[in-house]
Amino acid sequence: MSDIQGLDSKKYKVLLVDDDPSLLKLFQYSILKDGFECKTCNNVEEGLKTASVFKPDIIVSDIMMPYLTGFDFRKMLLADNSLKGIPFVFLTSKSAEEDILEGYDLGIADFIIKTSGPKVVVAKIKSILLKIEEERKKALSEISSAADNMRVKVVPDESIDIPGFYVKHWHQDFKGIPGGDFIDYFKLNENKYAVILGDVMGKKWSAWYFAIAYAGYVRSAVRAILQNNSDFSSKTVLAAINASIYKDTKINDVFSTLSIILLDSGTSTVKYSGAGDLPLTYFNHATNSASSISSQGLLLGFAEDGEFDEITLNLNKGDAVFLHTDGITESRNQQGTPAGDQFLTNLLQTVPGDSDLVEYIKNRLYEFTGGEFEDDVSVIVIKKN
Repeated sequence: MSDIQGLDSKKYKVLLVDDDPSLLKLFQYSILKDGFECKTCNNVEEGLKTASVFKPDIIVSDIMMPYLTGFDFRKMLLADNSLKGIPFVFLTSKSAEEDILEGYDLGIADFIIKTSGPKVVVAKIKSILLKIEEERKKALSEISSAADNMRVKVVPDESIDIPGFYVKHWHQDFKGIPGGDFIDYFKLNENKYAVILGDVMGKKWSAWYFAIAYAGYVRSAVRAILQNNSDFSSKTVLAAINASIYKDTKINDVFSTLSIILLDSGTSTVKYSGAGDLPLTYFNHATNSASSISSQGLLLGFAEDGEFDEITLNLNKGDAVFLHTDGITESRNQQGTPAGDQFLTNLLQTVPGDSDLVEYIKNRLYEFTGGEFEDDVSVIVIKKN
């Protein structure tokens, strides 16, 4: 446990990059002793590869290294969307004004002079991480307050009850920060229901605000269709939502994926359409096999005509369909390997017959990632009882 109040060092990962092996060993010893996880690299190429897999909470790098310098390293990180947000500190034996200015021009968090010693390095790391943690908590508090004031939820607490079907969803925020995933359910008439999953492109709480707007468009479009149609089609619903978003200049440059399932509980028929979404996964109980079914539609708001199609499935007892966002496929294990497109289809063929499908998926994904996620995770399961 860190000696700075409010910071648990065991939660954080540090990457050290320096061409001096003795210095690396000395600083790593002090950082590990204080409870952090720490990896070291002796050149920029190795540092970049390690950062991509290790995903550190902070990077400390020497400036003067052969071939590629610390400045080169920082520029490479800034060019990578998945790494550019990691706090970066220069470790240097130089204190020339031009070096300091160039460093701050690259958006670094701080400088540490090597002669300061390992205790100062550890103290600087703690101070930077504590500041980031305080800012995160403040942002979470503000967005939580905004959500409460607006009384808006983009993911319902419970799924819809549909006679003859098991319907359940699981949604996991990224580190408790609301993101761009949204889920909704509608009862269209006595036998017909709509199940909707969307994912707004964007980062964390900024995407969450747009998700509220998108969820509003979805609800408005579904209500309008309910008033004007009796023969429901997933393709028709999707086209109406797309048209509303495309015409709204405030939101039409923010794109979203969307999956729509219309379920007829009387006939056990599923109609599926998608807009730039991940494929629907279909599990056939009779053959104990899973397959992916892709839609052809463009991202919501990308074009006036989204070129949406509609796929019809008839579900027999034990059959199921699964909608999910890329939080599942892009989840990584401790070695940095992504779950990939086949994670869910492969997993479904190992499900014990009496298992709760959502809980099974959730537990296996937690085992795969060690409980660490890089994005929102959402999955909806619809199974014929």
